[in-house]
Amino acid sequence: MSAILGPLTGLGSVTANLGYILPTLIAAIAYFQLDMMDPESRPIDMETELLNEAYDFIIIGAGSAGNVVANRLSEINKFSVLLLEAGGDETEISDVPLMAAYLQLSGLDWKYKSEPDGKSCLGMKNGRCNWPRGKVIGGSSVLNYMLYVRGNRRDYDTWESLGNPGWGYKDALHYFKKSEDNKNPYLAQTGYHGTGGYLTVSEAPYHTPLVAAFVEGGRQLGYQNRDINGEHQSGFMIAQGTIRRGTRCSTGKAFLRPVRLRSNLHVAMHSQVTRVLIDPATKVTYGVEFVRDGKLHRIRAQKEVILSAGSINTPQILMLSGVGPRADLEQHKIPLIQDLKVGHNLQDHIGLGGLTFLINKEVSITLERVYAVTPVMQYALFSDGPLTIMGGVEGLAFVNTKYANGTEFPDIEFHFVSGSTNSDAGAQVKKAHGLSDEFYDKVFAPINNKDVWSVIPMLLRPKSRGFIKLRSRNPFDYPLIIPNYFKEDFDMKTLIEGVKIGVALSNTPAFKYYGSKMLKFPQCAHYPEHSDQYYECMIRLYSVTIYHPVGTCKMGPYWDPDAVVDPQLRVYGIKNLRVIDGSIMPNLVSANTNAPIIMIGEKGADMIKEFWMKHSRM
Repeated sequence: MSAILGPLTGLGSVTANLGYILPTLIAAIAYFQLDMMDPESRPIDMETELLNEAYDFIIIGAGSAGNVVANRLSEINKFSVLLLEAGGDETEISDVPLMAAYLQLSGLDWKYKSEPDGKSCLGMKNGRCNWPRGKVIGGSSVLNYMLYVRGNRRDYDTWESLGNPGWGYKDALHYFKKSEDNKNPYLAQTGYHGTGGYLTVSEAPYHTPLVAAFVEGGRQLGYQNRDINGEHQSGFMIAQGTIRRGTRCSTGKAFLRPVRLRSNLHVAMHSQVTRVLIDPATKVTYGVEFVRDGKLHRIRAQKEVILSAGSINTPQILMLSGVGPRADLEQHKIPLIQDLKVGHNLQDHIGLGGLTFLINKEVSITLERVYAVTPVMQYALFSDGPLTIMGGVEGLAFVNTKYANGTEFPDIEFHFVSGSTNSDAGAQVKKAHGLSDEFYDKVFAPINNKDVWSVIPMLLRPKSRGFIKLRSRNPFDYPLIIPNYFKEDFDMKTLIEGVKIGVALSNTPAFKYYGSKMLKFPQCAHYPEHSDQYYECMIRLYSVTIYHPVGTCKMGPYWDPDAVVDPQLRVYGIKNLRVIDGSIMPNLVSANTNAPIIMIGEKGADMIKEFWMKHSRM
């Protein structure tokens, strides 16, 4: 058994929070599942020696996009591919869907925090929001809540209209379907979904009765129960996610493990890139520099370097390499190679946490109820039961406030949770969200482990823009994250309207059946209940990122002064360097970002293959 539990070294902070229950959970899952894994679910086991001094392609970051690119490029036998990842492999714990929050602040997380602004995250420690990012094979697809959401067709058509040909909805849909292996027969037979792809998409096998109330409550508000990834987005749905037989289907499991034996693909874990090597005279990219086992390595790229490190790390690496805003680089005495607005255009989905409703029936998810022997064995033996619920999120909805630009372009997304911040009595969700003891004790401690449900209203298309900036020229210093939440007042007004719809949902007959009563924030008691001021007070206290930072290496045409990459994802002014991750989004999509970033990886890989296959024939 000790050999089985070995890979969990470094997750002590996680195990401590579950006390005596988690060791039982780990042992059961590891013992019953590890030996029964299909080959595609086995550990990566790719701590390769760096066998080559040069590779055709070097990919930085084994996350949601990087793993896709590594898979697709290595399909071409004559291409040699090196994939560099700062973290290690996934663990048994990360496979368990309900435990998503317990992975944050663990060894799998970069543990970033936003800078305080005095206007948001006021209920968090030091006024700073936690910004979890995956430092692991699979990247943030290992830490996320696994929700599979693509966005609105107008998102992609807008990208194309901004001067990015080939990025419209029709093109995006092709790549969404290419990746997907949808296990719902009703959805799979429509023209909006794919089967046979690497990425498994399905519902969780277990549901509480509360999610049925969520869908019915939506119908009572006038919304249809529909496929939110289909023809129309507005509506309510039982959540689909990247779930395979009751366990998390990260991009590591989906795209990397099945091809781990390809001889032309090498994966180096625990390898943190410090800069891209660019000749300052010719502006030609020729390799990367990274640290592994305390040693500095340089590896040459014969064709391209591909940055897939995410919307925080990608701009940081570019700026450390001499590509970024002139003034910022000069401040840190970094020689400028190309003056581009790297780190600008930061966008993130922000929502209200803690919009909680107490109920009178024992049907929700609580720590005491879920981490008991029966649910653990149900999961270990049958991959079923409450542990298969995606971080507690059971339902999704897209709704329209009075500010929405038409019913076909909703401006708020609901994440329906069959529990809330109190459901683990402050063991982990409080820490994952960075809540201060004072805030938690006033709001949630009095209802610890009580039955509740909650909904997180999420602002889909914020107008506010922020920045990623270097803290120093030291690559191991975390960058400055300045989200500028609610800098534009329109964002707050829209989110307040979203909160009102969430409260209206609690008053539908479907939820009145459970005696739903809204939890109050004592800190906002000086405002009239249910007033705009009261809801704004709640939002500023419990501002939650939904972990969707994008836009910091904006894609755009050559005439766009803010563009960092062109529509082929090539960095302007630098040869043989591309960015393929969420940082290229010109505008944030109206959805959770994991599926769109996988789509970007698919399309980006095709662009590279098309260019070099054509180039090799010339």
